[in-house]
Amino acid sequence: MNADKRTPSVLITGATDGLGKAAALLLAERGYRVFAAGRSAAKRAQLDALAREKKLPLETLEMDVCDDASVKAGVSSVLAKAGTIDVLINNAGLVYAGAVEDLRMEDWRRQFETNLFGAIRVTQAVLPHMRERRKGRILMMSSVSGFVTPPTQGAYSASKHAIEAVANALRYELYPYGIETILIEPGYIVTNIQQTALELAKSYQEEFQSGPYAKIYATYWSNATSTRAQSKTTPEDCARIMLEAIEAPRPKARYGVTPLATFAKWAKRLLSDRAADRMIRGRYGIARQA
Repeated sequence: MNADKRTPSVLITGATDGLGKAAALLLAERGYRVFAAGRSAAKRAQLDALAREKKLPLETLEMDVCDDASVKAGVSSVLAKAGTIDVLINNAGLVYAGAVEDLRMEDWRRQFETNLFGAIRVTQAVLPHMRERRKGRILMMSSVSGFVTPPTQGAYSASKHAIEAVANALRYELYPYGIETILIEPGYIVTNIQQTALELAKSYQEEFQSGPYAKIYATYWSNATSTRAQSKTTPEDCARIMLEAIEAPRPKARYGVTPLATFAKWAKRLLSDRAADRMIRGRYGIARQA
């Protein structure tokens, strides 16, 4: 995507772990100047050490996407060092698992503050610079859950549905300025996000074990365990799709990652809501109570 001789720069949020880390390393290996943002000082130190060991053009920076001042300071730091932000990858995110009735309102807010408002906050900070240059790409990390919502995933899925809507709006709004907005839609890929989801769910043990949705929870966690064991797609596979989206002369609006993403996309198109509901109810053992 770079027509001049300058090294293109990339800012990645949530870049010290999982999909973000894989993308940061791959892009740095391909010659991009990568700024890997994250909250954890320990994880940033580990990634910096790895970059030094491999002699990669990658450095980390502290950024909390939920904090206005942190985002502004982070973006300003990148611009001061690199002069430009050619690519923004909005990757920071987490999962709150729970039935709509069970999840506390503060957890709904935390879900959206990180996954949606965090992405908007960083995008708003970067856009004036991109518009001035009439150039740039923004990758929004969505999910299969951005268009299919299984039980207990209402909060996470809602945040990803919202990401899809924001990305759709940005595609139109930024077209006059030569800025491309691209959705990345992974299915299940094993990263630490699943472990974090388990930790966030600890305060809901009573609901999981004896609440009205206990059976659905049991099936959900069982399915998650089996899917984790069967998952063959790696974070590095996802990173390669992200690289493709960055370098494509005419990028697609959305890129699915994993066979599940491909299946879910076609099922969404071909099945009626009634048929899709039957499929999901069957997978989760959901039946009418007597």
